[in-house]
Amino acid sequence: MDRDIAMHLAATEYARLLELLRELGPDDWNSPTECPPWDVRAMAGHCVGMARFASGLGQMTRQDLKARRRGGTYIDTLTALQVEEQAALTVPELRERFAEVGPRAARGRRRMTRLIGRIAIPDKQEVGDIKERWTAGFLLETILTRDPWMHRMDICRATGRTPHLTADHDGVLVADVVAEWARRHRRPYTLALEGPAGGTFTSGSDGTELRMDAVDFCRVLSGRPADAPVAHELLDVSVPF
Repeated sequence: MDRDIAMHLAATEYARLLELLRELGPDDWNSPTECPPWDVRAMAGHCVGMARFASGLGQMTRQDLKARRRGGTYIDTLTALQVEEQAALTVPELRERFAEVGPRAARGRRRMTRLIGRIAIPDKQEVGDIKERWTAGFLLETILTRDPWMHRMDICRATGRTPHLTADHDGVLVADVVAEWARRHRRPYTLALEGPAGGTFTSGSDGTELRMDAVDFCRVLSGRPADAPVAHELLDVSVPF
């Protein structure tokens, strides 16, 4: 994806997640999510912590070193640290911290991808049953936008809300996920994704034809359940979020 487009998507996604957090009522914050053991409050704490992680090399290095000292599975330790560091905040303080750090994260990611984008990150990442090496640029430009996007979908499901979806934002994110999914399986297909973030995608001829909701498609590729499940082996191909 073009870097300017990726960074525009990042800023917009932070703004949309903040919009959602500001809509939540007192009873929503304790709702369980599909990422146990997190409730909505803990998931929001992770999102704030990850935005802080993305805001600059100082925060990234601090969190990275602290997580590595604790040991265990790195991503689990890192995200637990992020939840822990926001746990003492009140809900208004949590919202305000995200309002402050979201724009800084978008700017920080733009700066860092220019500086370190081509460098491979230290640990291999597990995607499905494959371990692969990512560049810092892939993490900064792509994954760190997919992560809050998917958690925005998680929070909407946990609280019974309809997510704010548009073709010019969510549709671009979904199309990028489709493109990566197609690169990973390399088979002909026709994919009709429904909803505001959807579209029709095809590659090759005489391929598998699939139809499903666009958010469901992304949820399934991330390992989450779909509202309206569709069974096919191509949907077993994982894409990282």
